[in-house]
Amino acid sequence: MRFASLGSGSEGNGLIVESVGADDPDRPWRVLVDCGFGVRAAETRLQRLGIEPATLDAVLVTHEHGDHIGGVFALARRHGLPVWATHGTLQSVLSARFAEVRVHVCSTHARFSIGPIDVAPFPVPHDAREPTQFVFDDGRHRLGLLTDTGRGTPHIIDSLAGCDGLVMECNHDAALLEASDYPQPLKQRIRGHYGHLSNEVAADIVSRLDRSRLRRIAAAHLSRSNNTPDLARAALAAATGWSADRIDLADQDGGLAWIDLASG
Repeated sequence: MRFASLGSGSEGNGLIVESVGADDPDRPWRVLVDCGFGVRAAETRLQRLGIEPATLDAVLVTHEHGDHIGGVFALARRHGLPVWATHGTLQSVLSARFAEVRVHVCSTHARFSIGPIDVAPFPVPHDAREPTQFVFDDGRHRLGLLTDTGRGTPHIIDSLAGCDGLVMECNHDAALLEASDYPQPLKQRIRGHYGHLSNEVAADIVSRLDRSRLRRIAAAHLSRSNNTPDLARAALAAATGWSADRIDLADQDGGLAWIDLASG
């Protein structure tokens, strides 16, 4: 299993997960999680990773906020891609956007498969209709995704246990957010229980996970204004006991190059 990011932040998000099955090792299966970019920008970012959009097998949606769902249906329509989302997420989207798109409703508590990739959704606290995050398992490696979450919960800790790789939201540094010129209601939303993870809270979640198999972790969804890569890396390094230079970073412009969990 390997993964890469098209970009991560409030201006657009997209994560690629790829694996091959034991019965056909020459056939890669590819899942795109979210697409918060316009179609042309998404295509350019996919091609930067060596992926032609039509070779995607599915698009999964975490929730309906524009930086995650903004380009999903246009990309799916253009390239004939099926879309998976929760009932609540789909309820929040105009049905006209579903035209000519194969839409599958998924539950936050029911696993499903895309080829050899087992997908385990799990619910998270965020200010959306039915937000979900995912764990991907191909029988050899597990990758956990946790972004757009206000706090850790016991179910989140259980869901992310035993992952080989993690993509972890480190949205803001609490002190930088407090000192920012953001309006107070926006600050309260971001740091609230249905907002986004601070570096400190993200690190606390990681510190409580079963990390016996963990070999890669990427900080994601960093605020341009209220965080820095160094602060995010330092927080996750402290939680894992790793050096800061071992922490990967999915940023807004460059995304994250392919990481192969088989190679560590």
